[in-house]
Amino acid sequence: MIKMVSSDLDGTLLTGGSQTIPEEIFSLIKELKDMGILFVAASGRQYANMRNLFLPVRDDMAFISENGGLAIQNEKLLYCDSFDKDLVMEIIEAIHEKKDAEFSCSTKDFYYIMPKTEHYRHLMVEEVKNQCRIIESLDEITDPCMKVAVYERNGMTEESIRYWRERFGDRCTVVTSGFAWVDFIPFTTNKAKGIRKYQEILGIGPEECVAFGDEYNDIEMMKSVKYSFAMKHAKQGVREAAAYEIEEVAPVLRKLIQAGGNIKEIF
Repeated sequence: MIKMVSSDLDGTLLTGGSQTIPEEIFSLIKELKDMGILFVAASGRQYANMRNLFLPVRDDMAFISENGGLAIQNEKLLYCDSFDKDLVMEIIEAIHEKKDAEFSCSTKDFYYIMPKTEHYRHLMVEEVKNQCRIIESLDEITDPCMKVAVYERNGMTEESIRYWRERFGDRCTVVTSGFAWVDFIPFTTNKAKGIRKYQEILGIGPEECVAFGDEYNDIEMMKSVKYSFAMKHAKQGVREAAAYEIEEVAPVLRKLIQAGGNIKEIF
């Protein structure tokens, strides 16, 4: 029987660039909770942003944010990773110096950003609605950082991804996190870390867990459960890492609820 369901957000629950969780998902999360199944939102997004997205059900679920850098349930901090400060600054400086590249530096409560364009400021503050601290100098970055991200408006090309991996891949994990983003995180940080923490708390194993994702930063999470689902639009490597392919998350959740948590009945 399934005891935990985890899902990525952008490209998985949020499709087509949407910044709003479908209303149906809220009712499904409540039904899962009533069945004793914990729903975990697992994303590269910041916790404050995720909490707002799931406002109607935020107390009925759990969160893994910053690609596994932070795990919180019912406002209780389960763990919070930190990144080597010197490496953080080196990455940020490299992003800031690169044409058409923007950075965000994730702390527990907000993002440091230093927008080069109004587009990026609007995206982060007005569209995605992140909690941001806009700075004018890199010297203003003083809080511990969990993750650094680089944004390239026109999308991450294979050339750009290779550039960032060759430059920093020997010192941290460099992973795509959507169409226009690459994340830099400590080697020990990934979404699976959060999944294992919740498995430990619930006293359950991988065979009692389901995970949904679409990007390379979801692969470790998929490997930490028995029943992993990749979106059909996911990159080939992500689809190969998953046990199943789907077009939408909600229909699978509905079937799981109808089956009383017995996932074997939905195939």
